[in-house]
Amino acid sequence: MFELDDIIPLGDKSNDLLAVGELLVDMISNEYDDGSFECDGYTKFSGGAPSNIAMNVNRLGIRSEIVSAVGNDGFGTYLLRRLQQEDMDTKGIQRVDASTSLVVVTKSRTTPIPIFYRDADYQMTFDASLEQRIANSKIVHFSCWPISRTPARHTLEKVIEEARSQGLLIGFDPNYHPMIWQRGEDGAQYVKSIISKVDVIKPSEDDAERLFGKDEPVKQLEKFLELGAKLVIMTLGKDGAIVSNGKETLSFDSLATEIVDTTGAGDAFWSGFYAALIKGHSIREALHLGFAVSAYKLRFTGAVVHLPRLDVIKEQFSL
Repeated sequence: MFELDDIIPLGDKSNDLLAVGELLVDMISNEYDDGSFECDGYTKFSGGAPSNIAMNVNRLGIRSEIVSAVGNDGFGTYLLRRLQQEDMDTKGIQRVDASTSLVVVTKSRTTPIPIFYRDADYQMTFDASLEQRIANSKIVHFSCWPISRTPARHTLEKVIEEARSQGLLIGFDPNYHPMIWQRGEDGAQYVKSIISKVDVIKPSEDDAERLFGKDEPVKQLEKFLELGAKLVIMTLGKDGAIVSNGKETLSFDSLATEIVDTTGAGDAFWSGFYAALIKGHSIREALHLGFAVSAYKLRFTGAVVHLPRLDVIKEQFSL
């Protein structure tokens, strides 16, 4: 169990955060849409939750690396160049003979509605380079995308095993959606089976409903804890969030005052939370800073925005 006023000891490693999983193109509508997808135009952005987080934390002032797979195509080259523009190390990005994965998203002030086109992202494999990157890192983060298909699932299972054996902090975004899973497979059951193997899990209310069905947020929170979760952060959109370590449950109000686009808001939270932990803040303080970074991101379109350093956001939100 994590006490909320604890400072988590993360050791002395050359890299702070290792994000493993999808790197893809987000095509976001130029206009707000009710889900009918009748927009006249879309703009491409670099996407994929782990890569979003890795780029965000670099801007906030900590070190990160990405391990992913993209196609040997123009979109794959675009994503690599986007990372290079952010001074990111791209040696962990595998190029494969498949089309770069893409998500079409409606611009939204509530929950974005996605359409998924997948190929290259789940071709990621475990190799000596990835093994070394785990050994050199303090935190490993992943989402549902890589565990939803093989061979990437086997890669993540090995990542979790290595990270646990070396005492790394493991963060999991349970962004389960049946559309990204192999047809006919009980993906929700698989997600539930690995919850006890991670340290921090951050479901949204929608994630919880897709995994467990409709229920009150506090009861949903308890279901994650019953499955072995050590720290659960459940985001509730405009209603803020509830957080529990199984002993203490806290409510957080939303810090957002202006919402332009919700794409990547959860990734922004993770980014602020991880950056704060790395910089020596307690879990409680890191939660506040995570919500502040998310509120800052909501003012802009796209999953990755020009975040200032963490201390600047801390000052802006009087934390």
